[in-house]
Amino acid sequence: MTSASAQSTPDELDVVIVGAGFAGVYQLIRLRELGFRCRILEAGSDLGGIWHWNCYPGARVDTWCYLYQYSREDLWRDWNWSEMFPDWSELRRYFQYVDRKLELSKDVRFNTRVAGAQFDEARSRWEIRAQDGSVIRAQHLVLCTGFAAKPHIPRFEGLASFAGVVHHTGLWPQAGVDFTGRRVGVVGTGASAVQVIQEASRTAQHLTVFQRSPAMAIPMRQRKLSIEEQTEMKKGYAEKFALRPRTHCGYDFTWRPGSALEVSREERQRVYEELWAQGGFPFWLANYEDTIANRQSNDEAYAFWRDKTRPRIKDPVKREILAPMQAPYAFGCKRVSLEQWYYDLFDQDNVSLIDIGAGASPIEEITPRGIRTRNEGVTDLDIIVMATGFDAVSGGILAIDIRGTNGRLLSEKWKTGVRSLLGLSTAGFPNLYWLYGPQSPSGWSNGPTTAEVQGDMVVRIIDDMRRNGVERIEAEVEAENAWVEHNRDVANMTLIPQTDSWYNGSNVPGKPIEVLNYGGGLPLYQTRFSESADNGYAGFRLG
Repeated sequence: MTSASAQSTPDELDVVIVGAGFAGVYQLIRLRELGFRCRILEAGSDLGGIWHWNCYPGARVDTWCYLYQYSREDLWRDWNWSEMFPDWSELRRYFQYVDRKLELSKDVRFNTRVAGAQFDEARSRWEIRAQDGSVIRAQHLVLCTGFAAKPHIPRFEGLASFAGVVHHTGLWPQAGVDFTGRRVGVVGTGASAVQVIQEASRTAQHLTVFQRSPAMAIPMRQRKLSIEEQTEMKKGYAEKFALRPRTHCGYDFTWRPGSALEVSREERQRVYEELWAQGGFPFWLANYEDTIANRQSNDEAYAFWRDKTRPRIKDPVKREILAPMQAPYAFGCKRVSLEQWYYDLFDQDNVSLIDIGAGASPIEEITPRGIRTRNEGVTDLDIIVMATGFDAVSGGILAIDIRGTNGRLLSEKWKTGVRSLLGLSTAGFPNLYWLYGPQSPSGWSNGPTTAEVQGDMVVRIIDDMRRNGVERIEAEVEAENAWVEHNRDVANMTLIPQTDSWYNGSNVPGKPIEVLNYGGGLPLYQTRFSESADNGYAGFRLG
């Protein structure tokens, strides 16, 4: 696709949207329908957001396909998926299909990375500056950078000296990397690592996995889908899409009422088996509602997972590293991964596992030959895959030089922690909004669902302002403080704050340890927004 040049882009717009993933594209669709002059600025060369950048071997959706798309009937009626969990290439084709249907690219500037934005108080406008030097002015600035826009690569000593190939999963070459006959090392065991490890195990001469903490991955239950089956499934799509925003995490299922400890062991096991057999996220997000809140209930879920997983690993040493008898952290309080043959592959002759966790054999340096760990020495490698995650949720926003009233930097304001109202806006930065970002349901919710739920909120704000002749809207400090405290209160009802993960920023050295994702669920989140909007945007200052 071609992009509009900087010269042909109008100097003045109503809305500038940063990012062309699910959230950014939804904003463009809705705002165009209402007659706003708007444009997406996208760093990549095509639509798709994370599905433009995530093209590593094995990259695929971890949500049932029928839930991982827009809810508009004119977009799902004639679209069919090839399998229950589509890969990155099929998601790209989906975005191209949406583009053809709605002619979106004419309002997108591709290959345009936003470097900074400054709020002009005199004109109540944002001045947005791209890395190519072009400038656009708009009344509203909507950041749709996603939760995984800023890859995190640990500062390993000697990384630059490695003579082979090094790539982060989030910065994968569009032309791909061939593992065939190569010595491959994968650092990390999160969601992207599980996917790339499975594929590398098939073709690499030798694969070495460097694990800091075990992945509690659950079965994907991947399968092909026929057009006939999907035609039948579509009879229930309208109801499923209507249900999505009414569930805690934006799927067509939600937590099971009650405690795992209130039922007999036999009943608990029956429920676990039923959820396990479904595949996908139900064992995580349709389990007993106290699974991530009560340590004993959590231990029951972990024990079930462990006893399902350990028999698949024949090597006793690897078995204890991959699925230890005692839970290394609370089940479900890190992002759960889905797997197909992950645990089986570790018994292959061409696969090694090195525990680099605390007290084990941590990475000491990267040499020209490979990776040196404390106890294992140097592992010779041709390719190093950095599956080391992201400066998640807030990192993509803070990567942009954003200056609000009085020229204050957003990164300076958030230096000790995120401050927001409703996970949408922050005091001192009028007419600035973000979707799928900090203190919103982002990390706990299905992406397309959240794109529509939050997207409709931002569209309502912008449209209400136009209809009422309001030039600017800004979060009030007191309301912002109350939202931050509410996020903490909700999180402290769970085991999440006790678990190191990107959910609280502990995966990035020096990042504030805090609640990054709103855990109150989509229904409560929408209620809180409506309470504000229906009362003249209580908690916001209008001017």
